[in-house]
Amino acid sequence: MFNEYDVIVVGAGHAGCEAAAAAANMGLNVMLATMNMGTIAQMSCNPAMGGVAKGQLVREIDALGGYSGIVTDETMIQFRMLNRSKGPAMWSPRAQSDRMRFAEKWRLLLEETPNVDFWQEMIVGLVVKDGRVTGVKTQLGLEIPSKTVVLTNGTFLNGLIHIGEKQFGGGRSGERASIGITAQLNELGFESGRMKTGTPPRLDGRSIAWERTEEQAGDENPGKFSFSDTKPLAVQRPCHITYTNPLTHEVLKEGFDRSPMFNGRIKGLGPRYCPSIEDKINRFADRERHQLFLEPEGWNTIEVYVNGFSSSLPEDVQLKAIRTVPGLEKVKMFRPGYAVEYDFFPPTQLKLSLETQLVENLFFAGQINGTTGYEEAASQGLIAGINAGLRVKEEEPFILKRDEAYIGVLVDDLVNKGTKEPYRMFTSRAEYRTLLRQDNADLRLTHLGYKIGTVSEERHSQMLNKKSKVESLIKLINETSIRPEEVNTYLTGKGTSALKQGVKAKSILTRPEVKLNELIGNTSLRELIGEGFDEEIRSQAEIQIKYSGYIKKEQELASKMMRLDEILIPEKFDFSSLTSLSSEGREKLNSHKPGSLGQASRISGVSPADISVLMVYMGR
Repeated sequence: MFNEYDVIVVGAGHAGCEAAAAAANMGLNVMLATMNMGTIAQMSCNPAMGGVAKGQLVREIDALGGYSGIVTDETMIQFRMLNRSKGPAMWSPRAQSDRMRFAEKWRLLLEETPNVDFWQEMIVGLVVKDGRVTGVKTQLGLEIPSKTVVLTNGTFLNGLIHIGEKQFGGGRSGERASIGITAQLNELGFESGRMKTGTPPRLDGRSIAWERTEEQAGDENPGKFSFSDTKPLAVQRPCHITYTNPLTHEVLKEGFDRSPMFNGRIKGLGPRYCPSIEDKINRFADRERHQLFLEPEGWNTIEVYVNGFSSSLPEDVQLKAIRTVPGLEKVKMFRPGYAVEYDFFPPTQLKLSLETQLVENLFFAGQINGTTGYEEAASQGLIAGINAGLRVKEEEPFILKRDEAYIGVLVDDLVNKGTKEPYRMFTSRAEYRTLLRQDNADLRLTHLGYKIGTVSEERHSQMLNKKSKVESLIKLINETSIRPEEVNTYLTGKGTSALKQGVKAKSILTRPEVKLNELIGNTSLRELIGEGFDEEIRSQAEIQIKYSGYIKKEQELASKMMRLDEILIPEKFDFSSLTSLSSEGREKLNSHKPGSLGQASRISGVSPADISVLMVYMGR
């Protein structure tokens, strides 16, 4: 019935969609298998993309030819650049999305992508021969052959939904769990665990007293995620803010005896940085209120998402508690919040390509690896899809380093450090975050995507043109002299010292108070620059000039640290033979099987002394 595919992707969430698109755009024959064609790229939790560090991931996905940025731009209802009061390394784009349009756009893009086939059915197992995956098994008993398989099962592996004292199988509200794959992987020698995540109740916007809440508008000049020619928003929908209060907390506590979180029914570990409302009032008992964001689910729908009120308490307790919140006193609930428990596989069982160590040609991506968040899942899906494609082509794997991308940090953290709770990306996890800004993701990564085939000739040319213009503008600013009489009025008005003699424009621009557009408007730069450089080019040039010192220091540090990554360790090296290593070091190294000294140095439990021993042994 089926010809052999190059890549089969199991699961059509954010990871699965990016994996399928990446492999197909590399020219490979792909099947995307899902239990429900109607829920492709479903936003299971909040209707938003991006955020702190997550926005950087989406921009990197876009720079590498992924679709998440394009889909977000074409379906967003609000855009905000977070952390504008801090330096550019911390700026993070975030968008509210139209949930229904987001999923629809993803499906249509995939349908327009050559080489992608679809199959709607539960995948219950893998076909494995001689330690290599050769296809998948379906619930109907079909075997679909494939050279590689990417598992992106999300929260569906033995998924169990909890609402108060009720529990039932499911990976998402109204959708059944996926059975069979975990048991087979365990038989093959994989270690698995349980995690949990949750979601808030959804409300009827017609029953909200909006005047009793605070409006949160989008940016006055909204940006976008994709470096392609998607259009920024002309009109935006606001979100609103309200707060819990002591009465809310008292009502919630009434249901604690029926909470699956507190009576032991939930065994899985939940996300530390996105706790449920009952967890928040339990952990932060001294807080009299917690902020809630009322987020519209789309342009036209009346459904509202209550960000900050994730809960698995009984539905009657949820409704009673939420009606104590200002603006929500008479609110109607569409569906209660719930928690979902699911199987995951500790990612230390993977290579940096996201291929499993135990089974050849099998890749894991997304929540199956213990992560949380659409953006983290999509990033892994992209990398797994690319590497499955490269495996088929018998080419070297595509691995991003920690100084190249947040995606590199994400994968490196997962594979080398593992995670005992749902992993979420933060700017603090990236030691080279001044290099890995959201504004320069295309300059960092687009040439890599072009080389492996996920980025088009047109996109690559656009990036080269942008790079050339930025370099030209920086050269102009570095070489142009500014006289005191043309700029001193501006400088003193900004509260910074006047010039006593002419200086290069660069030295003025490095002052924190000075902005490039204002400097251009007040000096001879206006005639020199003219209309030839748009806002994106100007912003990029300004950041590179202002932060050149920090950028250079990080580049030097990265170069120094990454030398260890160039010292390779043989693939089947037996660390047990090195008695000079610590016992924990030997155990962790044999378990993780690092490919380089750099990778070995980032494994928890491997000491600097262990690395010194390895360096001596490797002749360094």
